[in-house]
Amino acid sequence: MIVDDSASLRQVVSIALRGAGYEVTEGSDGADALKKLTGQKVHLIVSDVNMPNMDGISFVKAVKQLPAYLFTPIVMLTTEWQDDKKREGQAAGAKAWMVSRSIRRNCWPWCRSWFFPEPRR
Repeated sequence: MIVDDSASLRQVVSIALRGAGYEVTEGSDGADALKKLTGQKVHLIVSDVNMPNMDGISFVKAVKQLPAYLFTPIVMLTTEWQDDKKREGQAAGAKAWMVSRSIRRNCWPWCRSWFFPEPRR
């Protein structure tokens, strides 16, 4: 699942993952993504921090309250680089933090390292 209010960033990440054989669900903000999570099996969540309606940190906290997603890794993909924001994300339950300026170069190898199942072929 990709959660970001930027349609272009969602598209970049989605293209990389779909091209590798993964199914991708997209959410335009935390509230939208929470609605789409219901009952869906998700192996990885990549979320922005700064979004309208529900920011990424609040989204992570909400996801970690859902038993079905307690162990789902959540990676924050954002322009935020400050250590205090990273600590806040980790305290909420995020497993990793990636600054989005390097997404084009690192997206696929980086995301793949978080997946447990192999892609469907």
